[in-house]
This record gives sequence, structure tokens and C-alpha cells, in this order.
Amino acid sequence: MIHHHPGDELLLPLAAGRLAVGPALVVNAHLEACAECRDRVRTLQAIGGALVEDAEPVALAPEAWGRTLARIDAGGAPPARRRRSPPAPLPLPAGMAWPAALSGCTTRGWRWMGPGMRYARLASPQDPDAKLYLLRISAGRSLAQHSHRGMELSQVLVGAFADGRATFAAGDFDVTDDDVMHQPVVAQDAECVCLAYIEGSLSFAGPLASAVGRMIGV
Repeated sequence: MIHHHPGDELLLPLAAGRLAVGPALVVNAHLEACAECRDRVRTLQAIGGALVEDAEPVALAPEAWGRTLARIDAGGAPPARRRRSPPAPLPLPAGMAWPAALSGCTTRGWRWMGPGMRYARLASPQDPDAKLYLLRISAGRSLAQHSHRGMELSQVLVGAFADGRATFAAGDFDVTDDDVMHQPVVAQDAECVCLAYIEGSLSFAGPLASAVGRMIGV
């Protein structure tokens, strides 16, 4: 059962198509697992549609339609849409499937970040510079204590971790910022894989962890 969800401050811009690529990928990965949030997004989209229907119509400039058609003609036929596959090669825990939200992303594979801990930087074709990561942490291991310079969004794909605020299991979504200082500890019974978007950077409590953070780019 999913206990932690993104709030309307993320779902509303997602429903309106205004959420940035990095956050949108993580929120969409949550929607794939969460019927409750999918229903919420549909409700927000319906409300937005009703507001548009009720809005006072505004006349277009006389030449607007002609300019639009001219731009369409100048652009030629749209390129054929290619079906993209999830990032590969990137071995995953048995039984885990890629979120469809990551289709089209690329990665260079898992990299070491500490004993029992690996990460993979993801590149989205819509925004290659978005700071998207997969984190794979072995059972019982913990990340270094850290805070955040900016927002961090995390979606648990497999396993579970606890950080003193709550326990986050598969399907759960977490939002942290500079008000949160925590140390995620993975449950003892299974490894944990999370999808994360980091808006700014992480602020680690110790010099060794800070050096690893700089190596990773967080």
C-alpha cells in the first residue's frame, strides 16, 4: 500500500503541462504505481478544462491563422515517431521493470558510490541536463547524512528505506528540501532502488561524503 504521495503543488503543474522535465519524470513514475494520484490528476485536468470553457473568448489578430498555417507548411511533415526503449544495459533487481516514464532516457550504467551503493545518471532526451539519478543501495546500508540546497524528489521503485521521518516503501514518493536533514537507511531484508531528481545539490555532513557527492555531481 502506498502511503506517501506528491502534493498538488506538483500534480497541478503536471496536469497543466507546466512541470519541468526532471520533476515530471519522477512524478509520472509515481503515477504509474498509484491509482489514487492518477485519479487526482484527471480531476485537476477536468477542472482546468472547465475553467477554459468558462473563460471569456478573446479575438485573435486577423493575421494569426494565416501565420500559423504558413509555419506549419514551412516545417514540412513531422518526423516519424520512433518507439524508444528504457535505458540499457543497466541490470536491475529480479522482478523489477523500468517505469515507462523513463522511456527514451539513456545512461552509462551503474557506478560505485560507496560499499554496497551504486548510482546511475540518467539523461532525458527532452532535457539532458536535468539532474536525474537511479540509486541502488544494498540491504541494511545507509546514505550519508545530508540536507539539500533546493528540492529533491524521490520515487521508491523497489525495497524500502527509513530516515527518521517515516518509512518509504515501493511506490512511495518523497519530497525534501533545505528544511530536511536526514540519513536514509535501507531495510534489512532487501536492496532499495529509487529514482531521484535533484534541483540543486546535496549538503553532506562529513568531508568524505562531500567528496563522493562532488564526484557524483550532487
